[in-house]
Amino acid sequence: MSSITLHDSSGKSSGSIDLLDDMFGIEPNVAVMHQVVTAQLAARRSGTQSTKTRRDVAGGGAKPFRQKGTGNARQGSITAPHFRGGGVAFAPKPRSYEQKTPKKMKKLALRSALSDRASEDKIVVVEDFGFDTPSTKGAIALLESLGTEGRVLVVIADGDEITWKSFRNLQQVHVITASELNPYDVLVADILLFSRDTLPGGESPAAESPATGEADKTEAEA
Repeated sequence: MSSITLHDSSGKSSGSIDLLDDMFGIEPNVAVMHQVVTAQLAARRSGTQSTKTRRDVAGGGAKPFRQKGTGNARQGSITAPHFRGGGVAFAPKPRSYEQKTPKKMKKLALRSALSDRASEDKIVVVEDFGFDTPSTKGAIALLESLGTEGRVLVVIADGDEITWKSFRNLQQVHVITASELNPYDVLVADILLFSRDTLPGGESPAAESPATGEADKTEAEA
């Protein structure tokens, strides 16, 4: 089980926290990640494209010209695709692009994505975000103190509206809740920022900072 630095709300180190091996330490399955991400992107397609086939085009009830004697090929309706203003052959119609993906495959893809980011030291964990009121300035200061660069994925607790409002206006930051964590958002982000509560399997710290450890020792002796 590996551990990473745990930061406080000001960006300073406050100890370390364990990362579960089965969540952050597996060998990434590239094929599964590709399949799940492809399914995610496909599900985002609106599928509302629609054009008219020959039966949808108005008119065409009468035969354009008589069957024989004109020297032209016989025609039955001006709504046929080869006529100007006619219908479209094999016209696209509204449809769903969703792909069925097994739950086990989705979980494996997420664990693979998290393990990939952990192997590149792209995961940052804070005790909590520390916002009493929404503050974009405070969010910028926190990111600067943590030394984050590039696109940052901030994972907040469900219902944490204050933190969401603090980060939502930052261009390079994408905010999701812990229940919305998915392989695509993990893979497109350069840095994953968790609080200790939203880190998968990271509820308890691995080791306390020296100051905290001494305080605990003093309390135990007392």
